[in-house]
Amino acid sequence: MSSERTEVQVRPGVEGDLEALTALYNHYVRETAITFDTAIFTPEERRPWLLSHPEDGPYRLMVATDPDTQEILGFATSSPFRAKPAYATSVETTVYVGPRTGRRGIGTLLYKALFEALSGEDLHRAYAGIALPNEASTRLHERFGFQHVGTYREVGRKFGRYWDVAWYEKPLP
Repeated sequence: MSSERTEVQVRPGVEGDLEALTALYNHYVRETAITFDTAIFTPEERRPWLLSHPEDGPYRLMVATDPDTQEILGFATSSPFRAKPAYATSVETTVYVGPRTGRRGIGTLLYKALFEALSGEDLHRAYAGIALPNEASTRLHERFGFQHVGTYREVGRKFGRYWDVAWYEKPLP
């Protein structure tokens, strides 16, 4: 298993990744409550999201690819936590791994690269919301030093039911 992990490449996301990133995200929109988006996106609808994550600064997009096929295996982002100026030193982070690539350590590789990229930025805290239940995401965030700070009960409705979201935070150097 460790040989698979070392073969995965992690790099900043680029515009040429848009179609594959949209397809990966749409899987989670259609099939899961991990995201609270309820309608799939076209690549053009998703373009502003991609462009809001440049290769530098506090809002990043990292992608994991297979070095042989260049297939995108997953992605991680840091995004604005809230729009008001006083929140500028806080980011919300997230990881999405392809549905056939779980349990290969790709989420770990992505978060490691994301937090390394953010280490020189003027940031104080990272936050993550996890729709429950999601044991894999909870374990990943705790492994990276996130601590549970609260749970919003039945905050989102998707697939005809209500879902809780657990919120985690971590200090950034």
